Amino acid sequence: MPVAALRAGPLAAVLLALPLLGCGGGSGAGARSASTAQRSVAVARAPRVSPELRVATTTALPEAVQLPAVTPGAGGVLAIAGLDASDSSLASVTLIDGDGARAVAQLPSPLHDAAAASVAGRAYLFGGGNAETASSAVLEVGRAGAREVGRLPAPASDVAAAALAGVAYVVGGYTETVPLRTIVAFTPGHGSRVAGTLPRPLRYAAVATVGGRVLIAGGTSGETAQRAILSFDPASGRVSQIGELPHALTHAAGASLNGLMYVIGGRGEGLSEQTSTILAVDPTSGAVRVAGHLPKALSDLGAASLPDRILAVGGRDSAGAVQDVALTLVPRTR
Repeated sequence: MPVAALRAGPLAAVLLALPLLGCGGGSGAGARSASTAQRSVAVARAPRVSPELRVATTTALPEAVQLPAVTPGAGGVLAIAGLDASDSSLASVTLIDGDGARAVAQLPSPLHDAAAASVAGRAYLFGGGNAETASSAVLEVGRAGAREVGRLPAPASDVAAAALAGVAYVVGGYTETVPLRTIVAFTPGHGSRVAGTLPRPLRYAAVATVGGRVLIAGGTSGETAQRAILSFDPASGRVSQIGELPHALTHAAGASLNGLMYVIGGRGEGLSEQTSTILAVDPTSGAVRVAGHLPKALSDLGAASLPDRILAVGGRDSAGAVQDVALTLVPRTR
């Protein structure tokens, strides 16, 4: 969502002309004073971007969805698979762009609890499950459908993923028999490998890349919702804890914007313990602050990071109602 450029007012025009009126072609104290005044006015007129987010627009989806895999792709944002309002797995690929939201393709088979990330402009889907088994497939997904381009080291549902510097990182998951504590790196054309190890098995974590790191917040370990905020350094393969969420949280969405990680919605261990809170995480200090609220308490959303906004898709409320909207979240300006 482009932000309209500010136009200079009459005062700015006068100040721009001031250096030309000074002696010696604008050199000296007078010119320096005018230049300082210019900068002061420019700062005063420029909007300050707040860490807080607000809902700018709402887009109707073709159908209600929870646990979609969401990533930029195909000229917009792709929401892939998930569960419908009756908790049945979906095979749909929905494109959300400036024209709205519409189904554009189908996966080979229905899936939920998969993750998606985009590398070099291409969208990839990792793992996922259905009523019977988990998948290890890596699919490239677009308007024309999906094709398998790789495999994960093990079948994995309940995963999260994010991309950094040409590599997608797939965090945690569940094989349907064993919970996973791996961070798997997938590089298109070069396959996948285990790049790091979590301190504990983790499912349904919020994940985003920011500041050259993969940040991992909350999630479920065993049957217990987590508070830890972890940072994975791809260069060293090390995972360290940098902070804690205000409360245990799982089934939240993760995204990044303007150098911060956002943890969107989620719930506690109970199915009806949803929250509407959006949390902002500083990737350096691990400090956490409340950065806004969704219109209602939701878990099981998908989210995509875009240059100037975050798109949050679908979700489930505390009454079990599955959502059929996508929310565009943008920074507040002050």
